[in-house]
Amino acid sequence: MRPTSAVVDLEALSANAAELARRAAPAELCAVVKADGYGHGSVAAGRAALAGGAGWLAVALVEEGVELREAGVTAPILLLSEPRPNEMVEVVAHGLRPSVYSPAGLAAASAAASAAARRLPVHLKVDTGMNRVGAHPDDALLLARAVAAKDDLVLDGVWTHCAVADELDNPFTDEQLGRYEQVLGLLASEGAAPGRFRRHAANSALLLSAGRPDASPIRRRGRYDMVRVGIALYGLSPGAGLAGDLAGLRPVMGLRTEVSYVKTVRAGEAVSYGLAHRFESDRRVATVPIGYADGARRDYGLRGGQVLIRGRRRAVVGSVTMDQLMVDCGADEGASGEGVAAGDEVVLIGEQGAESIGAEEIAARLGTIPYEVVCDVGRRVRRHYR
Repeated sequence: MRPTSAVVDLEALSANAAELARRAAPAELCAVVKADGYGHGSVAAGRAALAGGAGWLAVALVEEGVELREAGVTAPILLLSEPRPNEMVEVVAHGLRPSVYSPAGLAAASAAASAAARRLPVHLKVDTGMNRVGAHPDDALLLARAVAAKDDLVLDGVWTHCAVADELDNPFTDEQLGRYEQVLGLLASEGAAPGRFRRHAANSALLLSAGRPDASPIRRRGRYDMVRVGIALYGLSPGAGLAGDLAGLRPVMGLRTEVSYVKTVRAGEAVSYGLAHRFESDRRVATVPIGYADGARRDYGLRGGQVLIRGRRRAVVGSVTMDQLMVDCGADEGASGEGVAAGDEVVLIGEQGAESIGAEEIAARLGTIPYEVVCDVGRRVRRHYR
């Protein structure tokens, strides 16, 4: 079996959930485990988050919610996007709680609930400026009234999503929360939402920043009744400006493999597809069995990417291929018997000796965000849980 694996520390994930629940209190904690738990494994991550203090889980797709239910998860599961009308039967059958933001979605939810003789809790999503999905604030009142008019639906939540909560100096988050609170006020004054419903707007970035002494009043109260945490649950920062707010949280995923082959490449020769890296002197080059099909980006070596071998940082060279990458291990040390050898551990994410490489560092090299780094770790990489 290939030695490549993602090591997922479930104890760290549970501890992160506990810390985030503490920061969110008295609001409930909703752990976002969509996209296979951001690459960590949705079922394992969901169970660990619930054990740590989360009361809810959230996913993007109906099939993601069904997977959790079939694994025995009984906690409330929020669907972050409105399901297609033909998916609402599965939503009802598996006790999922859909977001709704269109008349067609509401009609389909009502029809599915009625056919099953059940009352379906729904969450009305309001688009306060991200312009992805959600009802326009002007339409929220009409949709809330439509829910209230249905005997088979109950308004369980009203929520929005913040587009730039990780940008601490950007006033748009306060504007979004202001629009959201205007909707809440209108629902209350018009009596369009009888009964208590959950209000939720905070993501990882808003929760982490809300505890800062310089946070605006509306940002501080933006935890409302429930907080949806994604990237922070996995011990990673939602933005560079929030790295200092991760105290008490630990990265959950490590990515490691081992050297499969070592050879000497002579001065003037090049390596990998396109021969993009040419050596000026004789070098020992290690081949490592992980590639872009596993989540190691094809241009990682061309952007200065590194791995850890024998406690030292080593440069990835040339283009990463589908199944393998190459590492410059320096001048030929083979004669001394102390050089890098087949079977040596290779760490792409995690610690080795006194050195460490985090998903944030990789993201910075690649011009992306740590979310993409961990989500890209492919399914053919075995998950090793501990």
